[in-house]
Amino acid sequence: MKKMNDKQNSPEKSSSIKEEIFTFIRRNLSNIALFICSFLAVGVIVYFRTATAETVANFKLNDFEIGQISDRTIIADKNLAPDLENTVSVEAGEKVIKKGFPISAEAYAKLKKMAESPVYIDYRAFANSILYVVLIAVLWCFLYSCEISGRRTQFKESLTEVIFFLIVFSVIVFGKRSPLFADDYRILIIMPLPFVIFLVTILFGQLSAYFFVCILALGVLLATSFSLIPALFTICSSMSAAIIVRKIVRRVDIVLAAIMISFFNVVFVIMLKVIFNDTFSDCLPVFAGVALNGFISGILTLGFLTPLEIILNTASVFRLMDLSDVNNQPIMRRMLLVAGGTYSHSMMVSSLAENAAREIGANALLARVGACYHDIGKLDQSEYFTENQGSGGNKHNDINPSLSVSVIRSHVKKGIEKARQLHLPKSLIDIIAEHHGNSVIAYFYNEAKKLDPNVSPEDYSYSGVPPTTKESAIVMLADTVEAACRTLDNPSASRIDKFVAQLIASKIEHHQLDNSPLTFSDLAKIRESFVQLLTAYYHSRVEYPDQKDPDDVDSTSDASLGDKTLEEVKNNG
Repeated sequence: MKKMNDKQNSPEKSSSIKEEIFTFIRRNLSNIALFICSFLAVGVIVYFRTATAETVANFKLNDFEIGQISDRTIIADKNLAPDLENTVSVEAGEKVIKKGFPISAEAYAKLKKMAESPVYIDYRAFANSILYVVLIAVLWCFLYSCEISGRRTQFKESLTEVIFFLIVFSVIVFGKRSPLFADDYRILIIMPLPFVIFLVTILFGQLSAYFFVCILALGVLLATSFSLIPALFTICSSMSAAIIVRKIVRRVDIVLAAIMISFFNVVFVIMLKVIFNDTFSDCLPVFAGVALNGFISGILTLGFLTPLEIILNTASVFRLMDLSDVNNQPIMRRMLLVAGGTYSHSMMVSSLAENAAREIGANALLARVGACYHDIGKLDQSEYFTENQGSGGNKHNDINPSLSVSVIRSHVKKGIEKARQLHLPKSLIDIIAEHHGNSVIAYFYNEAKKLDPNVSPEDYSYSGVPPTTKESAIVMLADTVEAACRTLDNPSASRIDKFVAQLIASKIEHHQLDNSPLTFSDLAKIRESFVQLLTAYYHSRVEYPDQKDPDDVDSTSDASLGDKTLEEVKNNG
């Protein structure tokens, strides 16, 4: 019976595996296509490098000398006719050199002819290079996986970094063919390392830049026939560029970063010459070249950054700084006029989110800007939200709970639509989509239960997904805490602390933080940050002398007081 069940289950298991494979391919079709295209492009460049490199049977020509006892046997696999530069001929199947025998002048001339001939391809060297490229690709996929990077890498990020890798790789391979840059130090002059690292760091973040440096160093190692000097320079210069540019907040700061990396490039070259015991006889052109490389990289970064920000629509620090200037954003000015309560709420949430994000090492600027825009979906029906309701009363009193919850729930969907119309970066759109998760809208759910005890909580829940990033989770918590603390009577520090703890615990209990990378240590720091800021905001104020309650003051006497004061001001003027 067991064998029969196994036979019946095996087709089901195989079909399930096939479905999973097809599902994976469908979801990652664009990335798979990018991988194949980039692999083919690198393969073509590697083929050119192998075809033009002076290698024989995967050994450099410099490994052989006339009169040297050969430690290997090399057999020619193609016929090569004599020419003006090299008058010897090579026949297919001929043993050019034999193991254990000295290398004659004629045999060395044949080896040289084989190495320099464009029709003689060292396929063993080419296969080794392709295998090395495969290992780089595997490492690339590993580093940028969700488990390591903590996020899903977007296609536009992968495409941009692949293009940058191909640019650097091609420059080195083709540059090495020129006698001017054939030297390991002179090739450093034309390697556009600071340029690509500046852009990757600004557009995609520091962690992505660090991973890219590792991939780039391995690529440089292959492009320079496994020479250590360019690879070590790549690591030092690129890491320095990523660290220098990580905290800049103004575009003009890139010029200062370019000057700094120019200086560091010269220092790194000096260190490499000392470490490898090389002479300083021709150091001035190299020093000037690497310094100029760093400075020009900064200028090029300034020129390419704005177009790339527009094309890629990334949440770079400069883009976020522009969006954080709410006075220059039409939608935020409209919110101030149409939904003043929501505007005030959003500004307070942004302060809470920014401080909390800074405490746990998250992206404070992204959290702040995300909080500013998280409620833009309330603009169309602002009067249905509590913070915008004045003396006119609550509009939800006149409609049933199911209609009320549809209005409240729709502000998330409308916010996403407005964010896409404004071409906001995806990370901000995700914050807008996730700031309520799939939580139940408790007030209207309870009201509906009074009318129908069998009402489903799913019908009174938000249709989003729980936060998937630290910044999105922080905005959710800040939004909940700020709105709830407005209803708190006598908001002392201890009462606020207990209330915030209850609100955070409720989010945990209802599984709203399950998908976020926040730890309990992070939540403790977030709670402390919220309490500190809210306590300062709701602190009690000292009553001024002779201060009266406005309701106790007669309107007539108030008006006369105003006239008298105005008259005194005129007389004194």
